[in-house]
Amino acid sequence: MTTRKRYRGQAVDVSFDGARCRHAAECLRGLPAVFDVSRRPWIDPDRGDPEELMSVVARCPTGALRTHTESGSEEEPRCRPS
Repeated sequence: MTTRKRYRGQAVDVSFDGARCRHAAECLRGLPAVFDVSRRPWIDPDRGDPEELMSVVARCPTGALRTHTESGSEEEPRCRPS
């Protein structure tokens, strides 16, 4: 069973899997206007620049966050060197 939820934006969607999240808060620090836990829904992709949003999501260390482009392709998280 998947726990991934998709948040739709005009240029890019963001999906979140709460079961994978370890609360590193890269998203909250990187784009607080997009990722705001005091708001529902807590992710609003249209509150940020799509390129910057994709960059911040790529910093998610667990892959809990992913971006999805207009073409429907999913951006896999980039591997980070240890």
